Amino acid sequence: MSDHPSVEDDTVGTAPPAGASGSRSRPTVSVVIPVRDDAPALEGCLRLLARQTAAPDEVVVVDNGSTDDSAAVARRWGAVVVVEPRVGIPAAAAAGYDAARGDIIARLDADSRPGPRWLETALEHLAAAPHLDALTGTGVFHDLPRGTRTLASVGYLGSYYVLTHLAVGNVPLWGSCMAVRRVAWLRVREAVVREDGEVHDDLDLAFKLGPRARTRFVRDWRVGVDARSLRGRAQRRKRLERAWRTLDLNWRESPPWERWAERVGASRSSEPRRRARR
Repeated sequence: MSDHPSVEDDTVGTAPPAGASGSRSRPTVSVVIPVRDDAPALEGCLRLLARQTAAPDEVVVVDNGSTDDSAAVARRWGAVVVVEPRVGIPAAAAAGYDAARGDIIARLDADSRPGPRWLETALEHLAAAPHLDALTGTGVFHDLPRGTRTLASVGYLGSYYVLTHLAVGNVPLWGSCMAVRRVAWLRVREAVVREDGEVHDDLDLAFKLGPRARTRFVRDWRVGVDARSLRGRAQRRKRLERAWRTLDLNWRESPPWERWAERVGASRSSEPRRRARR
């Protein structure tokens, strides 16, 4: 088997190359979903994507060594299937972004449950702010009891955003609900970690975009997600270890105090331009 991803079906649901949207008033959009042995959840995610008020131009599902029928589910819903043999979300996500041909690359996980206006909301924000490089949203653990799901979601994701914001020197990204402009991805695609499956790919991408990247957190842009990441001490420990590994690898290149110095400097240098526009 090749060590590089392959596109298994490049004729169904594909968008024209970026910039070739012709008379269309909005940018083209690709939705990327990495998956490994998660066919039932993927089926639900793709069903909800089919009900979007703003339809994606293509859906790219990255089959990351699945032994179930994840790839068959993806093809049944008309998705482009990219086969990535290197097991790990970093390799799978990057392969999907590489294959995506839309001007905007939106990202979901297989267990994400987007509402009907999920994609439309992203397009509205990006159209209203052409300077933005990326958007990131939030989620609700839909399979927890009603009395605890909101509290658990706010506690888990709130902690993630606050702590990683300090670490990254910018707004972090959350892979279950995010979007990045293709031009921004192309700037950093050679720098992101792909070979290390013990890295959080979304956090690593936020690091690589850098302190000067224009990333927006949209509080009401949310999806439902499975609470599997919270279940069991081993699962929680694994996620913490991956977070620390991601921080360690990136801090070796640029520690947080350097990142914040760069961000503050960029903000100060842009202030005269903002005043001039007024």
